Amino acid sequence: MKWYKTIDFYITWKYLGTFFYAIALILSIAIVFDISENLDEFLSKEIPTKDIIVDYYLNFIPYFANLFSPLFTFIAVIYFTSKMAYNTEIIAILSSGVSFSRFMRPYLVSALIIGIFSFLLGNFIIPPANKTMIGFREKYIKSNTVNTEHNIHRQIEPGVYIYMKSFSNNVGRPFTLEKFEDGKLKEKLTARSISWKEETQKWVINNYSKRVIYDDHEDLSKGYQIDTTLSMTPQDFVVMKNEMETYTTPNLLKEIKLMKMRGINYVEWELEKHRRIANPFSTFILTVIGMSLASRKIKGGLGLHLGIGLLLAFSYILFMQISTVFAISGSTPPFVAIWIPNLCYAVIAFFVYRWAAK
Repeated sequence: MKWYKTIDFYITWKYLGTFFYAIALILSIAIVFDISENLDEFLSKEIPTKDIIVDYYLNFIPYFANLFSPLFTFIAVIYFTSKMAYNTEIIAILSSGVSFSRFMRPYLVSALIIGIFSFLLGNFIIPPANKTMIGFREKYIKSNTVNTEHNIHRQIEPGVYIYMKSFSNNVGRPFTLEKFEDGKLKEKLTARSISWKEETQKWVINNYSKRVIYDDHEDLSKGYQIDTTLSMTPQDFVVMKNEMETYTTPNLLKEIKLMKMRGINYVEWELEKHRRIANPFSTFILTVIGMSLASRKIKGGLGLHLGIGLLLAFSYILFMQISTVFAISGSTPPFVAIWIPNLCYAVIAFFVYRWAAK
């Protein structure tokens, strides 16, 4: 007996066909709206057509395809399953001796294909695409996605801490550097400013006073200017909106580890890390819910199925956004914030499946 029969390929074809058709349709609409919004910028700044197509829209497409993937997974399942139900195809399949759990197999295989597709996009393909797209907007449209930090407290290497009230145009004011050993302050330097020199790739500390603490005495010194190397660059103090979305997952993990060492707030980066795993997983949950809801004939037909499906899909997205806000505010761990919507809807999927299988 074949593990995957003709009817399974038929369902998989309808599932994937409906899904990619729906994604292509919404992407076409999104591109049209984006062009209409940015057309004045494109024309007034005489942006090369090649850059618009290659650097912007070819990177725009995978980002929004992955963004809408969970929603259109749900819509695709409900749409084609409901049509099968009202054409009595599902009744014929189940009447031939196929169990409901066996009928679910091609749905789960299709969800696995979409989940793998979403995982590869979100973890490895979209981040460099986002970087190129953001670079395009900064170069031509100036979307103000880049800012500099203020009130910077940071550990630049183990036991070495720096403070700057502000940093802009490669100059930080005022500047403080402290070195600790075994929890004890061993050296402190304060300066009016610190500036970065591109020619030498070094920092220049201006109008400084230095205090070195020994067990039995202290040394104090002052100076007008001194060149030094520190484990930091001006790029470390540039804040890019949604910067975590430009890192592939291996680089994202390295950056989170570095941010932990430096004492930087990395909650949004942790959220991004868990989201990249949770989103593909949600494909299975929404597939089970959609298939279970749409496999039965109910009054109201396809319209009611789609209405219930959209209500559940948007409530899932709303739940995800609310839990993310709680994580950013510090009241919920990032892991819990990202996974609790999936866990709650997995419970819903279980009960809806049990109801549909009876």
